[in-house]
Amino acid sequence: YTALANIDRSLSPHKLRHFLLTWLKKQGLDDALIAGPVTAYIGYDATAASLHVGHLLNIMMLRWLQKSGHQPITLMGGGTTRVGDPSGKDESRRILTDEIINDNLKGIRQIFSKFLKFEGSGGNAIMANNADWLNTLNYIDFLRDVGRHFSVNRMLSFDSVKMRLDRQQELSFLEFNYMILQAYDFVELNKRTGCVLQMGGSDQWGNIVNGIDLGRRMRDAQLFALTAPLITTSSGAKMGKTAAGAVWLNADMVSPYDYWQFWRNTEDGDVARFLKLFTKLPLDEIARLAALQGSEINEAKKVLATEATALVHGRAAADDAANTARKTFEEGTLAESLPTVEIATAEMQSLGVLNAFVRAGLASSNGDAKRQIKGGGLRVNDVAVTDEKMTLTSANLTPEGVIKLSLGRKRHVLIKPI
Repeated sequence: YTALANIDRSLSPHKLRHFLLTWLKKQGLDDALIAGPVTAYIGYDATAASLHVGHLLNIMMLRWLQKSGHQPITLMGGGTTRVGDPSGKDESRRILTDEIINDNLKGIRQIFSKFLKFEGSGGNAIMANNADWLNTLNYIDFLRDVGRHFSVNRMLSFDSVKMRLDRQQELSFLEFNYMILQAYDFVELNKRTGCVLQMGGSDQWGNIVNGIDLGRRMRDAQLFALTAPLITTSSGAKMGKTAAGAVWLNADMVSPYDYWQFWRNTEDGDVARFLKLFTKLPLDEIARLAALQGSEINEAKKVLATEATALVHGRAAADDAANTARKTFEEGTLAESLPTVEIATAEMQSLGVLNAFVRAGLASSNGDAKRQIKGGGLRVNDVAVTDEKMTLTSANLTPEGVIKLSLGRKRHVLIKPI
């Protein structure tokens, strides 16, 4: 009744039907979640050695699902990574070898134990790998048993395909099959575990809907979808992207200190929202922090940074990062726990400043370092660099035996001779 009372009377018959079906499915999912434990999954392809902050909302969805008494599945895309998801891409993903995929899977798996309790560790979460069923499929049997349920006309209408065709970008037959494989994942998990819900980012809606339809056709199963909008900042920037690249979740790719700094630099308008999405603080405490005004909002940012870092890297690493930042910015001392790059003593006799900043990860290339120097953004021992031909030697070492490199006022790395 509520849905009918709020219908936009100007909707076309097609959009009206879509609205009503979506509302009915939402009610069905609500009923299922209320009735008892629901098993749900999110898939992660192994395209890199780590997940990044852009994946964090989905991971938190799985975490809160388990906290609410349901069963989460993290599906590793050992099989689908070999194909490549065309969603949101203007060109084909790079084909990865099985060795690279397996190495990437090892890096990705590390993060989930921080958020979920798996079977054998006091919880009910499951980690699955679609390579277990996709890598052994017989092509002819798959075409006959699964492919016959898909309409090419309908597949061409989905955004992941339509966008590439509209922009006259090549879409390989390999990628065209991705949505069929992802749909089959849903059916296979339903058969193996009773999974009835697939979650993900809103860019995955079309792929998930295909799985729901395939489950109905192959197993007469009632399956559900739940997607979340892709997160952007108040200024419209894509969440998890910085000038230095992606903010990875694995400590060997982005240090806990740099991770803490990422959250500390949150825009004022995003603090309350990010506290709700990316920490486990009680809502009344979040409301207190969100009410802070003026310069006091920086205290809320520090809490956000510490709590978000604790979830990924542990409480000790988060507190160390917070203490390092306090010593560096508030006390003006050189904190030994700043990110450190070790360089051979012999090389320190004449280290080009451009090379030094690239080695420290504060510039992506010599050209990038030159641009930062022209903008006054690079500092050595808190002194702005003005000469791109400057060399660093042992004469630049501080009393602590290091050289402090800085990008702006918030990113610092120590160069240490060994």
